[in-house]
Amino acid sequence: MVLQTDAGNRHLSLAGSNCWTVGRSDDNNLVLPDRWISRNHAMIQCMETGEFYLIDLGSRNGSFVNGRRVSVPVTLRDKDMLTFGQTELQFYCPTHESDLPKASPSTQDFTATASLHVRRLISVMVVDIRDFTVMTRQTDEKVLSESIGTWFRCAGDIIAEHGSWVDKYIGDAVMAVWIHGPGGAELEEMLQIGRAISALSKMTGSLHKRFPLPFPLRIGAGLNTGYAMVGNAGSGDRPEYTALGDTVNAAFRFETSTKQLGLDLAIGETTYEYLVRLGATEELFKRYTVMMKGYETPIVTHASTFSDLDRFLHKHS
Repeated sequence: MVLQTDAGNRHLSLAGSNCWTVGRSDDNNLVLPDRWISRNHAMIQCMETGEFYLIDLGSRNGSFVNGRRVSVPVTLRDKDMLTFGQTELQFYCPTHESDLPKASPSTQDFTATASLHVRRLISVMVVDIRDFTVMTRQTDEKVLSESIGTWFRCAGDIIAEHGSWVDKYIGDAVMAVWIHGPGGAELEEMLQIGRAISALSKMTGSLHKRFPLPFPLRIGAGLNTGYAMVGNAGSGDRPEYTALGDTVNAAFRFETSTKQLGLDLAIGETTYEYLVRLGATEELFKRYTVMMKGYETPIVTHASTFSDLDRFLHKHS
C-alpha cells in the first residue's frame, strides 16, 4: 500500500504474514497517527486464494473503499483507495507473478509448499448472521458498520481462543476449520468447537446492548467433520490451512438447513458420532433428513438449539 504524506510517498508492504491490523495504537501492524482513526480501526487479511479482504473493526468513523463505507468484509482490488479517518492509502496488488517481489527461499517456505494437497480429517464450522438483510434496511449506516465490524472482530477472537482462525469471510458469515491429528479428532477438540459456537451465539445476542439495533441478532451454525484435501498457505507459527471438498460444502449446507428446520445448529453424522462418545443423545441433537442443494439424495443431519448445546457443554464444564 502507498500512503501519501507531505514528505513523500510511504510504502507499506503487506508481506510476511496473512493478517495486518490498522489503527492509531502502537500494537497495530500499520500505525497511522490520525486522531480520527480508532486505536484498533481495521484489519486486512490475505486469504489462501491470494485475495485481500478489508474488515472494519467497529471503528467510530468507519473504513471506506473508493468512497464507500465498509459494513461487511470487502475484497480489495488493485489500485483501490482506502480511507481511514482523514488518511488515504492506495492498495496495489500485482496480477502477474513477474510483478511480485522475489522472496528468498527458506525452510518454512519449503515446508508450506510440501504440505499442499494432503488428505486430512477436519471439522468445518460455518456461522451466519440471521436476518442480516432485514437489519440493513432498518439500521443507520454508521451503526451498521460499527456493530458488524465489532461482530467480525469478536468472532475472530472467539475462534482463535478455541484453536482455529477465520478461514473465509462470506458476506455476513464466517468459516473456520479445525485440523485433526492422524489418530482422529480428540474429544476435547470437539468440545472446544462446541464452546466456540456457544460463545459466538452469546456474543451475537448481546450486541444490541452495545448498539441501537432494531432487534437482537442471532446466528445459525453448521458443523461437519470429515476428510478433505487441505494445504498450508502460511508459514512460521501461523499455519494458514485451506480445505476443499464435500466436507466443506456440506458444512455450508448444514448451516442453511437450520433455517428450514427452525433450529440453531445442524451437524453431520461423523460429528454427531464424536459427540455421542461425550454423552450426546438424540434428545439433545435430534435426527433429521433434509434435501440439500447440490445433493441428489436426502442427507442425514442432527440439529439442536443453542440452549440444548449449552446443556450438553455444561456436563463437561
